[in-house]
Amino acid sequence: MKSQTAHFVKAFVVTILLGTLSVGCQKNALESSGGSKSISLFITDDPSVVFDNVFVDIQKIEVKAEDDDETEIEHHGGSGSGNGSDDDSGSTSGGWMTLSSSARVVDILKFRNGLDTLISTGSFQSARTLKKVRITLGNNNTAVLNGATVALKLKKNTVIINLEDERIEQKNIDNVKIWLDIDAGRSIRRSGNQFEFEPGINAFSREKAGSIEGRVAPLDARAIVTAISGTDTATAKPGREGEFKIIGLKAGTYKLIVHSTTNSYADAVLSNITVKTKEDSHVGTITLRK
Repeated sequence: MKSQTAHFVKAFVVTILLGTLSVGCQKNALESSGGSKSISLFITDDPSVVFDNVFVDIQKIEVKAEDDDETEIEHHGGSGSGNGSDDDSGSTSGGWMTLSSSARVVDILKFRNGLDTLISTGSFQSARTLKKVRITLGNNNTAVLNGATVALKLKKNTVIINLEDERIEQKNIDNVKIWLDIDAGRSIRRSGNQFEFEPGINAFSREKAGSIEGRVAPLDARAIVTAISGTDTATAKPGREGEFKIIGLKAGTYKLIVHSTTNSYADAVLSNITVKTKEDSHVGTITLRK
């Protein structure tokens, strides 16, 4: 009996020691990797003046993180926040990580004038930097034009967004938040009797972007507001009370053009609007004249 008890105690002690060693190894591995950061992805919209709704079938969202000192051997994609290649060439570490999200169809035109929706979350090693986002789309993409639903034909089922360091804040924060601004107006093109859909997406962090907001009157002008700085343009379609907000703007000086789609009012132009990061530039109420 004593022999069995001693054997049991010895086995119990060994189990405790192995468990402690395992926890210690995991802790050391976490410390050596620098811990982890969380990521949250949001969708917002640069609106279309043609369509009433644009429904996008999002199936899967992934990110690619790389070591800070890693350089890509080969790069086939576009530069900046535009759409790049969907291959895996160049990266020797990290690979694609699938974020937590459920497949769903999103009406992106609901998220304009500063509105957004959280679409996915996840985490990555703190020692690495997020370089790309990959969105896999399904085939249930449609738009509503003058009350009629039309199918959107995808040119590709995957979209790659390259993340620019000057547009995305990742340093000294535990939760990286990235907004994906889908330019609905430029993403849909008519080809014969079909509508082709190739999403153009601009990625930014609010920590490295500013905004312009205001109001347009009268409401029956059905205005479109365009902000221009050099080759950069962004648009807004005012809400029910004439309010508008253009987010995700680089710091700089902008010209604002307010155009009536009814052609009953003259355009209004505001110049020298200064946009600063993490700030809203207010332009007040812009009244169009006949």
